[in-house]
Amino acid sequence: MTDLLDTEPRSESASARRKPPHRRRRPRATIEAYAMLAPSILGFAVFLIAPIVIVVLLSFFDWNLLSDPEFIGLENYRQLAGDERALRSIGNTFYYVLLNIPVQTALALLLALALNSKIKARNAFRVIYVLPWMAMPVALGVIWRWVFDPTYGALNRFLGLFGIDGAAWLTDSTWAMPVIASVNVWQYTGYTMLFFLAGLQAIPAQLYEAADVDGASPLYRFFKITLPLLRPAMLFVLITSVIGSFQVFDTIHVMTAGGPAGSTATLNYQIYLESFTQRNAGYASMLAVVLFAIIALITLTQAAFFRKRTTYDFS
Repeated sequence: MTDLLDTEPRSESASARRKPPHRRRRPRATIEAYAMLAPSILGFAVFLIAPIVIVVLLSFFDWNLLSDPEFIGLENYRQLAGDERALRSIGNTFYYVLLNIPVQTALALLLALALNSKIKARNAFRVIYVLPWMAMPVALGVIWRWVFDPTYGALNRFLGLFGIDGAAWLTDSTWAMPVIASVNVWQYTGYTMLFFLAGLQAIPAQLYEAADVDGASPLYRFFKITLPLLRPAMLFVLITSVIGSFQVFDTIHVMTAGGPAGSTATLNYQIYLESFTQRNAGYASMLAVVLFAIIALITLTQAAFFRKRTTYDFS
């Protein structure tokens, strides 16, 4: 009995002697981990979190970029209700997104389906379709502005060969926004196609083989196998594409500068005008907060919609 009583304290003391080195290693490992993460955390805080906080704060001020900011509370937000230009820019933004996203997504999916099949030189086609995305938007805007120029543009000259009078593409409020949307569809479709292609290649071939054995039609396989298994890729594509579309600026600035008569002035472009043309940084910050809220609401809606849909994991 005495031996048992003597051995228990020894085992406790032995375990106690073993714990301190482990405890000493854990803080050191934690410190090293935070040290390696510090550059990323610092960059995230300085270049993302801090600007967002500053913009939100500035939305409650009146500031012309020269004098000291003056606190005005919710006045900027109240002013938005009667600002026809800002409200129109919000409508223009939604119009552009509706023109751009469905066409871009559908074309990207069709290209991905075509390039996922066994066709000759498919790798070369993949590179060709992605090349426009690699070009600078400003440079492309200059080229496309010349193409769509109503007087000297290549498109109207080409149509003139067949006796067709081309439209005033960039100076007609009816055509200006669809033209800009078509340029962005041309530039980003290949990039979007890459994500659909990756999603298609992740689908097990056995599913299609089983469908062939059952005599399923290509249309049935597309809607019952391909589309359901592409939902993760579709979610990523839609979220990133919608966010990018709401932030369009370069193409509009180069091709139309928001014209004609403000028909292509999106919300992001209106923020630029308020900040650097009107020097109304407080009001521009309020518009930026509104844009952020719209994007966040749409993104959360998309995520909630796709979360309710069934996905399959074959890993």
